[in-house]
Amino acid sequence: MPEATSDEGRATAMGTKKPANTTPASTEAILESISDGVFTVDRDWNVASFNRAAEEITGIPRREAIGRPCSEVLRSNMCGDHCPLQQTLTSGRPIIGRSGYFINADGDRIPISISTAVLRDSGGTVIGGAETFRDLSEVEALRQELNGKAHVGDLTSRSPVMQKLFAILPAIAASPSTVLVLGETGTGKELVAHTLHDLSPRSRRPFIAVNCGALPDTLLESELFGYKAGAFTGAAKDKQGRFALAEGGTIFLDEIGDITPALQVRLLRVLQEKCYEPLGAVRSETTNARVVVATNRDLTALVKKDLFREDLYYRINIIRIELPALRHRKEDIPLLVDRFIDRFNRRQQKAVTGISTEALSLLMTHDWPGNIRELENLVERAFILCTEGNIDLAHLPGELLPHHPATAGKSNLRTVRSTVDAQAIQTALERNGFNRLAAARELGIHKTTLFRRLKKLGIPLPVKDGRNRR
Repeated sequence: MPEATSDEGRATAMGTKKPANTTPASTEAILESISDGVFTVDRDWNVASFNRAAEEITGIPRREAIGRPCSEVLRSNMCGDHCPLQQTLTSGRPIIGRSGYFINADGDRIPISISTAVLRDSGGTVIGGAETFRDLSEVEALRQELNGKAHVGDLTSRSPVMQKLFAILPAIAASPSTVLVLGETGTGKELVAHTLHDLSPRSRRPFIAVNCGALPDTLLESELFGYKAGAFTGAAKDKQGRFALAEGGTIFLDEIGDITPALQVRLLRVLQEKCYEPLGAVRSETTNARVVVATNRDLTALVKKDLFREDLYYRINIIRIELPALRHRKEDIPLLVDRFIDRFNRRQQKAVTGISTEALSLLMTHDWPGNIRELENLVERAFILCTEGNIDLAHLPGELLPHHPATAGKSNLRTVRSTVDAQAIQTALERNGFNRLAAARELGIHKTTLFRRLKKLGIPLPVKDGRNRR
């Protein structure tokens, strides 16, 4: 921080009656040339000096700033009891790089990083304070851009295949067509359905989820379509079905592959004619609910075995979304763990700061048969044993330890990075038929960089290189 080095220089810095242009030329030139905003205040908290960068960042001319209280010039969230400059003048200790924001002359919120220092005269007497602030607008914009690419709704991923899905989700959400979501148990099929609903024009209407595999056929029919009073013993009054509750919104039918052929016929009519009959009804009712279905079963194989109607399969397979298993997108594990830690900290009001390198390395080597749900449950279990600090090996279940290499204690960030790189490269190669150039383009790296990483990571390649797409 600049300190006045002479009576004449201090007089100018603190805004006394000394004539202008008495600051040493070298000091003034330095203050005017740096890109950080710099201002000083006197003991009455009035702005005494204001450099060129401070003018540009705040949009306030120097002549309007000098002589005014600093809280009026920099309208900041840190003014008042949280003023860093006041803390520095009270304690005598500088503050370095504290984050905050202020409102500029146009009323825009500008993110900043500030540092403070005490100004003293030659005798050591405190004559005011100095503060520098750096405009973090570009850094904040970049951070939001990166976060935006990694998050769509509640979905989180930096995997190339998931990024392709993120790019088309808004268009799918805007369409009224039926969506089929495929994926193993725990890959986030319902989360995708929720995201489609939240991004759609129907977001203000209900989202109704039904697990078709959890109910027997007779109960599932009444759950979906409802019933009229007297339709069966115990039906004392009318009951709305899930399609009626989802009117104008979205109905999510999970485990659609488990419903019987008889119920498949009724569901086909709903999808084709947008109408259904509650049990015991004498007239049909219409529905305007958008239908999203999901399954972890191979519907094509079920169709061949006559266990799933072919016409229903083609009716639900209008828009198809296939979610990769977590073992095929292990590069997302650190991102998902951070998100779960943040979620459980808020729910349980704990102060877990992250996960140790050794524990993360262990998670990277696991095959995750339960996918993202298994990972979430594991982090939640770790919160029982870990109340603050990092999640470590001792907080993870013992069944994971046999999969962990004996040298786990020597694991470091390089080990984790290599595991992530190898998984991402292997997935990109398989997805592109081991075409090196296509895989490099998907990964956003040059082909020579890909070859170098393949050699370093020891990833084997088939004899056929995949360059001939025929």
